[in-house]
Amino acid sequence: MATVSLRNVRKAFEGRDVVSGLSLEVDDGEFLVLVGPSGCGKSTTLRMIAGLEDATAGEIWIGGRRVDDVQPKDRDIAMVFQSYALYPHMSAFDNIAFGLRMRGHPRDDVRRAVERAAAVLGIEELLDRRPAQLSGGQRQRVAMGRAIVRNPKVFLFDEPLSNLDAKLRVQMRTEIKRLHHRLGTTAIYVTHDQVEAMTLASRIVVMNAGRIEQIGTPAEVYASPATKFVAGFIGSPAMNFIPCELAANGAGLSVRLEGGAAVPVPAAREPAYRPHAGRRLLLGLRPEHLSDRLPDGPDTAELELAVDLVEPQGVDTMALGRLGATEVCVRLAGTSAARAGDRLRLVADLSRMHLIDPSSERVIR
Repeated sequence: MATVSLRNVRKAFEGRDVVSGLSLEVDDGEFLVLVGPSGCGKSTTLRMIAGLEDATAGEIWIGGRRVDDVQPKDRDIAMVFQSYALYPHMSAFDNIAFGLRMRGHPRDDVRRAVERAAAVLGIEELLDRRPAQLSGGQRQRVAMGRAIVRNPKVFLFDEPLSNLDAKLRVQMRTEIKRLHHRLGTTAIYVTHDQVEAMTLASRIVVMNAGRIEQIGTPAEVYASPATKFVAGFIGSPAMNFIPCELAANGAGLSVRLEGGAAVPVPAAREPAYRPHAGRRLLLGLRPEHLSDRLPDGPDTAELELAVDLVEPQGVDTMALGRLGATEVCVRLAGTSAARAGDRLRLVADLSRMHLIDPSSERVIR
């Protein structure tokens, strides 16, 4: 196991930065997830750690050793790719064993290492099959087995579940998390899927346009996003952003929604928000904090939704509609009888509200 350190790492293609001065510390044994939209620089960052891309500037350290000029094969890392990257003419056993054989390990040691990895991954009965005889999930297990037998300091995962169907992705997420708990090896995982990030990570690094927007535990980035981008990217469905004005109301504060009602600001939020009284801001509320299932309480407010569209999803029902002049998404009970055209009473949990400065796109603390 090892720590990984990126110090002001930069990568440019044809004079254009795709990763801009990124600094990051990955703890020994941590499962760190880099998440963000396509083109944000997350895979390029992973490839620089692996040595498959040269950094334009900065330093990369693995296990206390600077590896900027070290060949990928000598960095003591193992990488699992999106495309599996298996040799089609080899059996699963031979694919897993290939790296060990290339390094000259004794035959009996190779056999034992492959059998141990296969037992961990539950693919003992598949070792004689070739990749064409395996399902997508089985191929990905073989690819992970090839990484496991290396006993590396760091595992690198580059969107390994993207080629799988939805049900198999859920199953493989569970397998990867169990594998990390069992092995305890430092892991860095890249995905554009925020659900994968939330379910797998010890910590999440949210990236946008080659920069880090926020680093934190899944609970931290969900409950306390630092920017509008993070607030909108983490959580499914995305957070609602409602134009509003923050108004002083006697001793308290209220938020006046564009084209709609005014709601009170919880007392606990007033010290942070008062310097912004009189400003045009954005109110952020997640669909689950704007619902027909929330009980009335001291930090809640009643609002009315003009329903445009209803999407039943089993345990939940998602409704799209308008609060005043703004279209929002809300999470209703799965048994909800709401229909398009209804005017629906909702309760907003204002203890979970966020106010965002539209000029800087920073969440006001």
